[in-house]
Amino acid sequence: MASTPIRHLRPLFLFFLVASLRCGAAAGDGGEGFCSAEPSSECSGGQPLYWKVTHPTLAPAHLQDLPGFTRSVFKRDHALITPESHVFSPLPDWINTLGAYLISPAIGAHFTMYLAHMQDGSKSALPPKDVERLIFVLQGSISLSVGTGTTHSLSVDSYVYLPANIKHSMISDESTMLVIFERRYAATEDSPPDPIVGSTDKQPLLETPGEVFQLRKLLPTSLPYDFNIHIMDFQPGEYLNVKEVHYNQHGLLLLEGQGIYRLGDSWYPVQAGDTIWMAPFVPQWYAALGKTRTRYLLYKDVNRNPLI
Repeated sequence: MASTPIRHLRPLFLFFLVASLRCGAAAGDGGEGFCSAEPSSECSGGQPLYWKVTHPTLAPAHLQDLPGFTRSVFKRDHALITPESHVFSPLPDWINTLGAYLISPAIGAHFTMYLAHMQDGSKSALPPKDVERLIFVLQGSISLSVGTGTTHSLSVDSYVYLPANIKHSMISDESTMLVIFERRYAATEDSPPDPIVGSTDKQPLLETPGEVFQLRKLLPTSLPYDFNIHIMDFQPGEYLNVKEVHYNQHGLLLLEGQGIYRLGDSWYPVQAGDTIWMAPFVPQWYAALGKTRTRYLLYKDVNRNPLI
């Protein structure tokens, strides 16, 4: 019986443990501790937007004295995939491009989420038949050609949604990192979705009744679109008021900041560069910690009957 109150204190202990960390405190090297990723923060030294996604605090170079160490976790209904676990290899049919698959059907998901690292002279390949694709630029830039001649230049924080079976190609002449979501399109009797090109800062803030975080959606909410990408911002100390449990799947990439994510009965310290997969009906909750905002990008399937 004596162990019961200790178990109940564990989440509170983790919360205050991570909240007490300051820049450099975890690593003891004067500035590379478990700190957040706001570009204007003293931790980042004025680095570009989303710099810590591709230059995480806890990276293989920082863990060379701890062989075998990883914060990654895989369970039946969720997974935390951290940067020191990424395995890059040539992407099939792409030119001069390395990819790291973070989420795929092998984990239990109905979509894929992967990083694509392009270089000077890189070129993309098309996804499989009937597969739609969303591309979000984390670092560098790409030139995107859609159809027979429309060309777009996409830089950091820009994105494009490409419906299934639409011809397109991407090239890059610099080091570029993309996060890409793909899924087999669930067609309906409605008109097919249109391509979308945009950027986060052009999307309006939406109401979040009962919550304090800021929300933007990158895609229209109309029926032709069977998934959406949410951009969610939390100031330090803000948290989800509701511990959510729902049928939707999630794929999450932490773009900035740090905090605590509860998944099922587990509590995880997370930081910029971490990826989370959430299966249907896994209890989920987040609190932002540190000195600067948290921003994360969240995949969510929508507008379809779960029986179909």
